[in-house]
Amino acid sequence: MIVGLTGGIGSGKSTVGKILEGLGVPVYNSDVEAKKLMQSSETIRKKLISLFGERAFDGNVLNRSFIAKKVFNDKQLLQELNRIVHPEVRKHFLEWYSEQNTPYVVQETALLFENKAQNLYDKIILVTAPKELKIQRLLERDGSTEEDILARMENQLKDSEKFELADFVIENIFLEETRKKVEEVNRVLLKLCQNQ
Repeated sequence: MIVGLTGGIGSGKSTVGKILEGLGVPVYNSDVEAKKLMQSSETIRKKLISLFGERAFDGNVLNRSFIAKKVFNDKQLLQELNRIVHPEVRKHFLEWYSEQNTPYVVQETALLFENKAQNLYDKIILVTAPKELKIQRLLERDGSTEEDILARMENQLKDSEKFELADFVIENIFLEETRKKVEEVNRVLLKLCQNQ
């Protein structure tokens, strides 16, 4: 079974992913793997240079800040970037998936619903948190300005729009409560796997 793990920025997807890993569930982090692939895949490299020009790479190193600035206020360019990277991540994920030997695996992906990818998963876990808490976490985590954070949030669907699309919703405010909810979801998923 393939389970999608998603949530807006600052919701704590990675926290939930780490708890699941601690329970023995293999978790594929799409963001981390996408960054690696953008750096290592010759196919992606050629397409990025054709889209953004030579400045997309600084020697052999992906020029992240240059690309981020380019797509930040350009939805069209962001979509084109996603069209290059997402199919390669999907291919990589499926290779990874074929090597796993557990009742279910998790793919952590931020823009699951935004990319209309819900049909690729058997079940979906949505991680949420109050907006103020998300902003506070992001301010502490990556030193973004509140303005930057709000702009990034604008590019994501609101949690309320995702509720009906998710199979499980975990509100991530207090770590201990989150851990209990994740353990509960894990039990339900394992039971579903047995009944398949």
